[in-house]
Amino acid sequence: MTEIRRVLSGMRPTGRLHLGNYHGALVNWARLQEQYQCFFFVADWHALTSDYENPKSIPEYIREMVIDWLSAGLLPEKSTLFVQSLVKEHAELFLLLSMITPVPWLERNPTYKDQIVQLENKDLSTFGFLGYPVLQAADIIIYRADAVPVGVDQVPHVEITREIARRFNFLYGNVFPEPQAILTPTSKILGLDRRKMSKSYNNAIFLADSPEEIAAKVSTMVTDPNRARRKDPGNPEICNVFEFHKLYSPEEVVAEIDPACRKAEIGCVECKKRMAQYLIAGLEPIREKRKALEADPQRVTDIIWEGTQKARKEAAATMELVRSALGLNLQAG
Repeated sequence: MTEIRRVLSGMRPTGRLHLGNYHGALVNWARLQEQYQCFFFVADWHALTSDYENPKSIPEYIREMVIDWLSAGLLPEKSTLFVQSLVKEHAELFLLLSMITPVPWLERNPTYKDQIVQLENKDLSTFGFLGYPVLQAADIIIYRADAVPVGVDQVPHVEITREIARRFNFLYGNVFPEPQAILTPTSKILGLDRRKMSKSYNNAIFLADSPEEIAAKVSTMVTDPNRARRKDPGNPEICNVFEFHKLYSPEEVVAEIDPACRKAEIGCVECKKRMAQYLIAGLEPIREKRKALEADPQRVTDIIWEGTQKARKEAAATMELVRSALGLNLQAG
């Protein structure tokens, strides 16, 4: 297994981030930046693969997402933060990789099949949607990344990238490392209704939510469905509120809530109120950083621009190797 030195990951810009994004990715990204050279990018071209009909909101979403990244602990002095579409070399490598990638590799992608079903209201019969794993491969290997932090469901994406890199190296010489997947440790955190936390489900708590908004949302959270009345004993193991307690409440409070719920010594309303106060306190540092960044939009612009320039330098160096391997590095006479 290759020693990990450089890590890369990205997110599609869909607006402000929620606790699912935070615990599912950002907490881990902040940890990784202390160990490795990290590149984190805004995947705005990827957003177009399924939302190509309405791209006007993407610029605003980019800023909102980068602000959340910075508020959650990503540091521009430790991580390179950049926007995909501002590094044109991604598109060049995508084009070249598309020449050598067999179509069956893309058609067997499980996410491709799932999205076709889940997003049946959208026309996804486009080359861009079918070929997005090739763009994703270009995003990763253009920085010669050794690893990509992903959830279990995204491991097939990294494997396709490895296959594409392997095929390029076989055809043209050893240019790219084969990136490995780093499985992201995630907390069990669901939306207000116990489904996956998502903007589209309207069940999310956002990092930018005010204390009042958080308290109101927590009050609607689904608890143990078998606990219909205050005197009914509950089961914390199937209660979404208790999962949040374990993340944000002090250990002594968690130890107290567990038996109290099982013995019906505490009601769901009181339990939610107690959890909400700790959740609000836990997110306060993020909200404060966000306020400061919103008050200084030029700083956000500068961070994006400086990170993009660093990324372009790395990408350009890789493309010199790629063109040389393909014999495409012709010089003007």
